[in-house]
Amino acid sequence: MQVNAKKKLALIFFPAFDWAISPTHPEREERLLYTKDQILEEGILDIMGIEEYNPIVATKEDVARTHICVPDIDAIVTMPHLISAGGAIKAGELVMEGKVDKAFAIIRPPGHHAFQIVHGARGFCTINNEAIMVEHLRQRYGSDLRIAFVDTDAHHADGTQNIYYNDPNVLHISLHQDGRSLYPGTGFINDSGGPGAYGRTINLPLPPNTTDEGLLYALDNLILPILDDFNADLVINAAGQDNHYSDPLTQMRVSAQGYAELNSRLDPDIAILQGGYSIESALPYVNVGIILAMAGLDYSQIKEPDYKASIKNQSPKITDTIKENVEELLQAWERKDKVDIKKVFNCQDYYTTKRDIYYDTANIRENQKLKIKICNHCSGLMIIDSSAHPSTYNELRAIIIPHDVCESCYDLGYQEYEEAKNNSEFELVYLQDKKKDRLSNYIINATV
Repeated sequence: MQVNAKKKLALIFFPAFDWAISPTHPEREERLLYTKDQILEEGILDIMGIEEYNPIVATKEDVARTHICVPDIDAIVTMPHLISAGGAIKAGELVMEGKVDKAFAIIRPPGHHAFQIVHGARGFCTINNEAIMVEHLRQRYGSDLRIAFVDTDAHHADGTQNIYYNDPNVLHISLHQDGRSLYPGTGFINDSGGPGAYGRTINLPLPPNTTDEGLLYALDNLILPILDDFNADLVINAAGQDNHYSDPLTQMRVSAQGYAELNSRLDPDIAILQGGYSIESALPYVNVGIILAMAGLDYSQIKEPDYKASIKNQSPKITDTIKENVEELLQAWERKDKVDIKKVFNCQDYYTTKRDIYYDTANIRENQKLKIKICNHCSGLMIIDSSAHPSTYNELRAIIIPHDVCESCYDLGYQEYEEAKNNSEFELVYLQDKKKDRLSNYIINATV
């Protein structure tokens, strides 16, 4: 009997056989091989309406419109990274062109810990697949696309948050294990975004041992109401799977059923695989559950071999903590457009802050100074001064011109770029012009 998917679903699969941090590292080739075996064993590709597509190779231009790689892309990015990002791009294009209803990019290396400026790998991530996909789609289909990320990885999506910190057309929601108990130690409920996009960054830290119950409560009572209000053109699930009860790196208790139910209710346009390191016990079942949910098919029989109903039991203390945080975040969302930005950020013409960033995979420490123009006509020019150690180039300045830039901030951006090129304090100067889709850089008195 032929089974037909209710929603046409594309699967883009890239296991990156030739890329691994080390043979025994949690982020290694086998992560996706058991998933592919399970997909074949379950006959998923025999279902009418579920079709596998090959990834494309992302270009250097795709990377450059999202990241500033130091000193350049060739020094940072490998071919597997470009294909993984290309898998995400392929998923986005298939949905935007109406060839499918949904797409799931089952790819590695992952990307959600990669910041706008990239000195190396951190959190197993070098470049941000989903952000590269979004910037590709905005360049191709219009920068006014409204994008909503829902990141369900157990680790805070600090890289994606960083890239869209001040972008008013991107809503970034991250549900993750409380940063006080897990890398990268960030993602608290008072992280609300920059002055040009205040309130569009939403972080819900979940207590360790949160189960399906807590995850789905947050979905129904926080995420879905906010998504309905935001009215995105695309909803993207950054589908991290390390909230699973068997994951070796985290302390959460979500099941494959919980993940499938989340995707059924969330109904994302695109899912992009992130973390998840229970290679045999979790990923094959979680991924198949997500596939069935996205295709509109019954996933009730998807269960791990060691599954027990008691795994869904959640302590009342955890439930109460989640409810309190959800209520606080809902109230913040409702008042986000009524606040005085200059008072909230305690600034006048510019908002300035500092960041210390550790690249745990590359063992690099970076100090950043971020400066954002407070503007009534656009989200504001951004200037980032970065110093990383160890690094061939120690001091750099990056000027970021946003998609929605006004004429005044646009002219100011190029003025700042020319002045920085003549400032002996910097060894590297970059200008990322998102309006004209152009990256310029200047290295030690030589334009390249």
